[in-house]
This record gives sequence, C-alpha cells and structure tokens, in this order.
Amino acid sequence: MNDGFDLRGKRVFVAGHRGMVGSAIVRRLAREDCEIVTISREELDLLDQAGVRRFMADRRPDAVVLAAAKVGGILANDRFPVDFLQDNLIMQTNVIDSAFRAEVGKLLFLGSSCIYPKLAAQPIPEDALLTGPLEPTNEWYAIAKIAGLKLCQAYRRQHGVDYISAMPSNLYGPGDNFDLDSSHVIPALMRKAHEARLSGGSSLEVWGSGEPMREFLHVDDAADALIYLLKNYSGDSHVNVGTGEDITIAELARTIISVVGGDTHVSFDRTKPDGTPRKRMDVSRLFGKGWRPRISLRNGLAQTYEWFVRHVEKGHVRLGVA
Repeated sequence: MNDGFDLRGKRVFVAGHRGMVGSAIVRRLAREDCEIVTISREELDLLDQAGVRRFMADRRPDAVVLAAAKVGGILANDRFPVDFLQDNLIMQTNVIDSAFRAEVGKLLFLGSSCIYPKLAAQPIPEDALLTGPLEPTNEWYAIAKIAGLKLCQAYRRQHGVDYISAMPSNLYGPGDNFDLDSSHVIPALMRKAHEARLSGGSSLEVWGSGEPMREFLHVDDAADALIYLLKNYSGDSHVNVGTGEDITIAELARTIISVVGGDTHVSFDRTKPDGTPRKRMDVSRLFGKGWRPRISLRNGLAQTYEWFVRHVEKGHVRLGVA
C-alpha cells in the first residue's frame, strides 16, 4: 500500500471527539483541508452495533480516527474490570466493522502503552507486544486495546484495507479528567497540589513509592503525531507515539508543585500499588518517519494547569476543599 494519504477534501470521522484526545485531534484536523465529522454520545451510542452501522453507512467518511474508549486510572481499572474490557471490545469492534462495511479508505486505531508486558525491556519496541505478562492493575483495558490493534491487522491481512494502529504513551493536557476516583497520575497530582495550595495543606500524597518512571506526552503533540501517521504511514505494525523520555513519579509530583505553587512537600503511601516499574517507549519508528514532539513537559504542565484553573472558576470542576 502507498504510505501517503491525502486529507484534502476528505471526510474524517473522529470517534470520541469530546474526550481529551479526540478534541485535540479535532483541533489538529482544523488545520487540514478536510471535513471533520463528529456525533455526540447522546445521538449515537458506540455500543449500539446497528446504530453505528447506520451512521457509517449514512455519512460515508473517507477516514476514521477511533479515539473513543472507556479510560481511567489504576483505581477505576481495579473496580470496574468488566466495563474496561467489555465496553472497549464492543465499541472498537462496532466502529471497525462498520467502517469496513462502509468502505472507509483509512482507519487509525488508538491504543495505549499499557499493552506491553509489565517487565518489558526499556525502551519498549513495538515487537515487545505479547512477550510477557501484563501489569495486573490495568490488564482489562490492555487486553481490549491489544484486541483492537489485532483486529486492524486482521482486516489488513484478510481484506487488504488500510487500517493502522498507534500506541500513545501517557497523555495529559487540556480536557483531562480531574476526578480523583478515575483520573490518571498528572491530573490527580495537579488537583491535589491545587487543593493543598488553597487549603494551606503542607503535604501532597502520592500513591506508591514514587520510584516508577513514566513517559508523558502532551495531547496536542499526540494529536499532531496521529494526523502525521494518518497521512504518512501504512503498515501492519502498530507505531509507538511518545517523547522517548521519562521521569520518576516523585520528580513529576515535585514539578507539578512548582507549577501550581504553594509550600507543599511530597509524601508517599507505600500501601498503594506502584504499577509497572518503568514504561518508556522506543519511538524510533515514529521519529524515523520525520515527526518530533514540540511541547516540553514543564510547559505542557503549565498549560494544563491554566486550563484546569479556568474550568474550576467556571464551575466545571468541583474541588474538595472547604
């Protein structure tokens, strides 16, 4: 297949356009000469197979970016394993199947770095997939994402369609989820630091030892990379999307405190799980295609905090401080 896919004049359906990643993809697509197709959850439930098939047959997009997913942090994954496995399996299967039936020219499936083994060699290359046990705290979500990328590979091999998959590292940025029961590490720590500053609290509690290392990518950089792949990549293998750099959770917490402000120190709840010890991805395949990230972690955190404060002031985020 030809790697080039010209977006000019194309209809591009972004599934999950209200989420952090989907909304960033919509922002990035606005710079392309294409028609962006979206639909709200109230109008179309992606768990409804018949509804998704009708929508795809009616709108006939030329390309689909599958950014819709049920996502959450360690706590949510542990509490709702059925939801994370079943809902994601159904949702992604409905969209991929309906895209094929509607003869969509290109499809990009978004996965997650959690698909890799817990103790994978660092940095993690794409071919580390299925070489070892997964991290138990998010295996339900990981298994669903592995199934999605394998389904795209299966459609390529059986039907010759141009379906590709990308595996972003840990994402953060405007539109993130700051609910402490279901958020990932950056929004959770940012909210805790903000509430500590407002209440005069002296400590920010971090789950685990603070020693695990994670790679973080601003969602606008991720969106840029994903559109780059949509336009320039056609291959059977999924592609890692990240910065190739990582940081300890303890250092991340201190950086967030410095961005938020306040006289707060970091404490660690070692009764809570650490998760995977390290998760830095090998991004040589993506970088080799000519893409590089532009937003530094500190600048990205500052931008995210500004967004968070604006939404607190508007009442869109409720805080737990007196």
